[in-house]
This record gives sequence, C-alpha cells and structure tokens, in this order.
Amino acid sequence: MMARSLLRTDDFRQISMAEKVAAWILGFLWIMPLLFAFWAAFHSSEYTTSFDLLAPLTFEHFITAWDQAPFARYMLNTFAITGIILASQLVLCTLAGFALARMPFRGKGVVMALVMMQLMVMPEVLIVENYQTLAGLELIDSWTGVGLPYMASAFGIFLLRQTFATVPQALDDAARIEGCNLLQVLWKVYVPQAKPVYLAYALVSISYHWNNFLWPLVVTNTEASRPLTVGMAIFGAPESGVEWPIICAGTIIAISPLLAAFLIFQKQFVQSFMRAGIK
Repeated sequence: MMARSLLRTDDFRQISMAEKVAAWILGFLWIMPLLFAFWAAFHSSEYTTSFDLLAPLTFEHFITAWDQAPFARYMLNTFAITGIILASQLVLCTLAGFALARMPFRGKGVVMALVMMQLMVMPEVLIVENYQTLAGLELIDSWTGVGLPYMASAFGIFLLRQTFATVPQALDDAARIEGCNLLQVLWKVYVPQAKPVYLAYALVSISYHWNNFLWPLVVTNTEASRPLTVGMAIFGAPESGVEWPIICAGTIIAISPLLAAFLIFQKQFVQSFMRAGIK
C-alpha cells in the first residue's frame, strides 16, 4: 500500500511538472508577438529581425507614429466609448438581474429564456439591422452609435441574476424592516454583496470593447468617433507605406493603457475572478 501511494505521489508530481512546462511554453508562445513588438518599437529598422542585445535603443518610432496618426483622439474616443458602455451595462444589468432574481412578475420565465437565447446570438449577426436602426436614429459616426448595441448585456444580466439569487433573504428582510425602499435594498444589500462579480465583469467588458473592431469599423466614418482598433487598422494599412517598427510603436501606444492597468492591478484582477467563481 505504501509503495502504491508513493507511486501515485510520484505520478502526480510528474503530471504537475508536465503541466507547468506546458503552461510556460504556451505562455511564451502567447507573449512572443508582444515581445517582438517591443523590440521593433525600441530599435531602428536594421535591428528589427537581427535581435542584437547590444543594439541601441530609440524612441524615434513612437514620435513618428504619434505624428502620423491622431492617437490622442483615438484614445479619447476609446475611453469614452468603453466608459459609456460599461456604465450603461452596470446600471441596466443590475436592475434587470435584480428583477429576475428577487421580483415576482408574470412571464418571468419567458424573459429569462429570452436572455439566455441572446447569449447564443453573435453580435456580428445583427450588424445590418443595427446599422439600419442607428441610421434611422441619426447616430452613425458617434460614440452613442458605437456603444448602443452593447449597453444591455445578456451575459451581465445572467451573471448578476445568479449572484443576487445567492444573497440570503434574511438580509433583504432586515433592510425592509429598517425602512429601506426597493432601490435602497438593492444599493445597500445586493450591490455590496456582488462587488467581486462587478469587478470581474467590468474587466471582461473593458477588455472586449477596448479591442472591438468590426462594429466600430462599420459604424464610424471619421476621426471624431473612431476608436484605437479602427485607427490602428488604417494606420497600418499597406497603402500607407508605414514601416513595421512604426506600426509596432503604434501598437504599443494602443495597448499601453490596458497593459499598465493589468500590471498594476493584476492581484486584484485574479482575486476578483476567483471570488466571482466561488460565488
């Protein structure tokens, strides 16, 4: 028995080591394009593919990229669009999730089924209908036009509905006894209990809409509302004649806010996802 237990322990250690090696390999393969972008952006063109560790560093490509494209405007648009979408999602998903979790009403099951069905519909399928609707509302080429189709998230509604359903009913009853109305109960009881879920969802939403490309490409026409993803596609187009080091510098400029946020708050990111998963 002891020999078998030792054998199982050794097998477990071997499996764990294999998983660690595989994780390191996958992580390295994932980060290789980013490492190349940093290398090319900080070195002159002749060192783009030579990888000479003694090659001199330069910031010239960042200056050139910043002068050739209105990155400040693109970044402002991206921040505004992402912020508008996230704020709308948090409000609408909170109200809808609370109603589906705690408020009895006729047709509740049908509404929940429709929300679940929306999870199976890819946003790209609705591009033509959404464009026609926004054209009728005269919202083409605007921040609102880019964000409107995403302001009510079926995933966010489902996630918060599941979270609110786990809040003990005793806390709800105690708040009502204290004289809280419905919105006060939601704000003082349910929202604090779901803070890790809010943070986890906010990270997913920001990451997705910061990198969203197809819909902003369709609905934006000018620099006034064009986000970073569309701006980078135009900036790096072959007909523009931009060199790879300059494209890499522009890419670093585009991803730097998200990358900096992740490096600074990575511990909080991991903890929020873990707590949301445990709940």
